[in-house]
Amino acid sequence: MRRIINSTFITIDGVIQHPENWPYEDVEDGSEEMQIELLRSCDAVLMGRHTYDSFAPAWSARSGDEYSDRINAMTKYVVSSGLREPDWQNTTVISGDPVPEINKLKEQPGKDIVQYGFGRLSFTLMEHGLLDELRLWVYPLFVGRGGPEDLLYRQCPETKLRLKGTQPLASGVVVLSYEFG
Repeated sequence: MRRIINSTFITIDGVIQHPENWPYEDVEDGSEEMQIELLRSCDAVLMGRHTYDSFAPAWSARSGDEYSDRINAMTKYVVSSGLREPDWQNTTVISGDPVPEINKLKEQPGKDIVQYGFGRLSFTLMEHGLLDELRLWVYPLFVGRGGPEDLLYRQCPETKLRLKGTQPLASGVVVLSYEFG
C-alpha cells in the first residue's frame, strides 16, 4: 500500500504559512537534495486548495532543474470544492469527500504520495488514519506574528507519533520525521 508523507516547514513558534517570507538566510546545507530525494520516492503530490494556489503558479513557471521538472511532471491531486479546471498540468481535482478517494489512491500500485502544507486536509487525513509520516522542517527562528491559520495548531483528536529519524542541517534547520500509529 502506498504511504502519504507530509512535508511541512515550521518555525519554533509554530508558524507554517509563507516560509518564502521568513527572515532566513538560504545556505547550502543539503536540504535541496533531501527535498529532491523525497520527490524521487513519490509518484504523486496531494494538496489542499491553499497549497495548490501557491504551488501551481510558482512551480509551473519553472523548469530546467530536477525539482521543478519532477514536480511539474508528477500526477497531482488537489482537494477542493471550488476548483473546476486546474491550470497546472497533470492535476486532478478531488471535489467530493476526500476520504474514500484518498483511500483508493493509497490502494493503487505505485510509489508513495507526498503532501505539502498542513491545513484542513492534513487534519482530515490524520483523523481517518490516512497520513503515514510527518516530516517537520523546524527552522530556528521565531516569526513572532500570525493568526490561527498561520499556525500548525488546530483542534484535532489526540494523536501519538513515533520518532522515525532526525537530520540536523548546517543551516540550523532540523528535519524531524515521525510515523503515525
